Amino acid sequence: MEKFYLEEPTMKRKQEAYLYICEHIKSGSNINGSGSLDKYIDNYEGWLKKLEHDKTRIPDEYKVPSLTYFLIRENDDKIIGMINIRLTLNEFLSKYGGHIGYGIRPSERGKGYNKINLYLGLQVCDKHGIDVVFMDADLDNPASWKTMEALGGVRVRQYFEEIDQTETVDYNINVKESLEKYKDIYEPYISEERIRR
Repeated sequence: MEKFYLEEPTMKRKQEAYLYICEHIKSGSNINGSGSLDKYIDNYEGWLKKLEHDKTRIPDEYKVPSLTYFLIRENDDKIIGMINIRLTLNEFLSKYGGHIGYGIRPSERGKGYNKINLYLGLQVCDKHGIDVVFMDADLDNPASWKTMEALGGVRVRQYFEEIDQTETVDYNINVKESLEKYKDIYEPYISEERIRR
């Protein structure tokens, strides 16, 4: 059985991270949950410094503290996806975006991996005292919002989002209820050491 874990980005994944972003660009896919890695494609070291700063950032109207992880498939030591977890929300993120951004590399989609990614992300949220996770997705991206529903997400709003000009759906996930309800489904896929550096 395949096993997965979250890994804090370090220099050892520099080349793999570059290829991860290039795969998205080549396929014309949106890059979600990467902690802005795509904006640092030629400055990986700078991105790592940014992530360290993000961990202890003082919340303001523009930015909040966050954690970013690679989702690694243990069997072949490959970056399968990424997840960015905001530890608090400002006024804007309370309405748009929410606590979690996530994504799976294009060549690995359609295999249920983002559910594992979100399950691990919810464990991080639980550790940091986040009781209810707020997330959103474009309505025309059912892979994303069906992932939320698979982990107990409840749709709380649907609206036209002016900034990106898209129909958007909002979800809430009760973290402890989700982790308890779905542990038998997802725990078999989680490595013994679930977060690594």
